Amino acid sequence: MPTPLLKGLTLRGLEVFETLARTGSVAATAAELGMSAPAVSQQMKNLAAALGVELVDHSRRPMVVTPAGRLFLDQATAALKALRAGQRDLTSLDLTHLSSLSLGVIEDFENEVTPLLATRLAEAMSQCAFVLKTGASHLLHAMVRARELDIAICASVQPPPDGIVELPLLNDPYILAVPKGVDVSAGLAGLRGLPLLRRDMDQVMGQQIEAYLDQSGIMPARRFEMDSNQSISALVARGKGWTITTPLSLLRGGRFADRIDAHPLPGVSMSRRIVLFATTDWAGGIPEQIAELARELIGEHFAEPGLEQMPWLGNSFRVLS
Repeated sequence: MPTPLLKGLTLRGLEVFETLARTGSVAATAAELGMSAPAVSQQMKNLAAALGVELVDHSRRPMVVTPAGRLFLDQATAALKALRAGQRDLTSLDLTHLSSLSLGVIEDFENEVTPLLATRLAEAMSQCAFVLKTGASHLLHAMVRARELDIAICASVQPPPDGIVELPLLNDPYILAVPKGVDVSAGLAGLRGLPLLRRDMDQVMGQQIEAYLDQSGIMPARRFEMDSNQSISALVARGKGWTITTPLSLLRGGRFADRIDAHPLPGVSMSRRIVLFATTDWAGGIPEQIAELARELIGEHFAEPGLEQMPWLGNSFRVLS
């Protein structure tokens, strides 16, 4: 005889618990899930009552999962992942009617997300001329504006291009990356013995980082300026300098990670947003479907492992729905 579902155990309760375990905050969980704080608290009470155990230590800030909660969290996460996969399969992409699709994706995703995204799209297209281009965000922006690309996944720009729909995918905060063991207690001023490895000023990241430095009143000498994320990561790992980067870019240079220390960016926090741009003449929900698939892949290959490696990022590094 099958075991009956526990009374009070709901899908929403599992989603709330999964999110609260990650954020450690009722307010952050409520904001992320579009709920009120009392509703989040009530969902947690119902779930704890259904299981007969306390899942979260409410006396600590940020909240932490109890040992019993940790055991249940693994099962809840697996169940939610299976349910989301089932939902995805039921609402799979239908691109059979498309005659052509041109897609651009930033280089940050070229090793993990882009190949999987291209494979899934190809499976959904039977008679479609498919063009895929990778490159820096500013180049993809120009191609969308010129209508050389139908859709682009890249960093957001302000203001958005005219005639373009913007769908959010990922909040990617700026962080400080230094060689392993370097003391950052004195902030950026304490790093004067090492050069800053700058981003190419044509890049969105380069422009945003320079604006942050100018606002902070710190302007290190211009010795290095590069458009290669991997080269910057390699030089930081070799102790040749420090940089301002993002979790997404740092994770992309994974083979250098064990020789790089990541820290919160001193002063005012700032982030770049990874979005999907699509021209407004697209209809039928295709951009929304591709965005949802991209969110799933980004979460699995970047957001989840990134928070495991850098839990201090909290809710700042998250998939945007």
